[in-house]
Amino acid sequence: MSTMRLALRGLRDLQLGSKTPSSLAPACSVLSRATTTTPPAPSLGLARRTISTTPSNKAEGLISYERSETQVAHPHARPKPASPSYFARFTNFYDSYVQIQELYLKYRHLPVVPAADARRVAWRGKAEYRLVIGEHIKGRDFSACMAIVKRLNLIHPDLMPQEVIDGLQPFTRDINFHEKIEREIPVDKFGRTMGVGRRKTSTARAWVVEGTGEVLINGKPVNEAFGRLHDRESALWALKSTERMDKYNVWARVEGGGSTGQAEALAMAIAYAITGHEPALKTRLRKAGCITRDYRAVERKKAGHLKARKMTPWQPR
Repeated sequence: MSTMRLALRGLRDLQLGSKTPSSLAPACSVLSRATTTTPPAPSLGLARRTISTTPSNKAEGLISYERSETQVAHPHARPKPASPSYFARFTNFYDSYVQIQELYLKYRHLPVVPAADARRVAWRGKAEYRLVIGEHIKGRDFSACMAIVKRLNLIHPDLMPQEVIDGLQPFTRDINFHEKIEREIPVDKFGRTMGVGRRKTSTARAWVVEGTGEVLINGKPVNEAFGRLHDRESALWALKSTERMDKYNVWARVEGGGSTGQAEALAMAIAYAITGHEPALKTRLRKAGCITRDYRAVERKKAGHLKARKMTPWQPR
């Protein structure tokens, strides 16, 4: 450091026209040799330190800095994350959340339709959405996000941008059960509709036609086919619940299982056959329990057990 100071002082004396002292000669020679023999450094676009030898308005002999025109990024600079939720806990969810908020701010001016007239969509629940993205998000954040999603879904269908449709896709289920097309039960040339019902190990097929209320089961009247009153009421429950006892004639074939299983299977078959004549009765029959399949069955006996669950008493010896 002292050598450099002596060199700068010698250069200042030279500029002022004074004679160089003999004690500063070695330092000046070292400085001149260093400036003449050292090759110029390659231009990397970084700051370069030079020594000014011309007088200026400020203090003479001070160090000045020059910067090239081309600015090059620092090699040790920290890169900027592309996602705003890079440092968040749930990156996938917050990326979708930020995208939904941006879409809302961009398209909130578009006209909307009432909720009853909007396109019916099967949205994912919180549990299902957690499994899809693999993140245990909070219910509060998910509810706030879904509120914006449902607001975007109210945009008029003719003006719905494709960008919004793509943004709502992660929150919708793979299968939209609202758009499910129900299978129509055909009516043959004789005016009959057929329905199939099952319960336990019993299977029933019923043909229903408009008539006076006659019922034949395997070629027998109801009183002969089912001896118990409870089974007769169960078999004809679909007609009683819709008040159609005197409007349709029923001819059915029942097989397998016992009387209880056959009666409940027949009720399901008659209910499906009635919906072929009057589709509007399906909701009423569903509330009566005639449309839904009952999958309950007797549990099988296990080896080493007396019954399905019962075991032999424990013996101390």
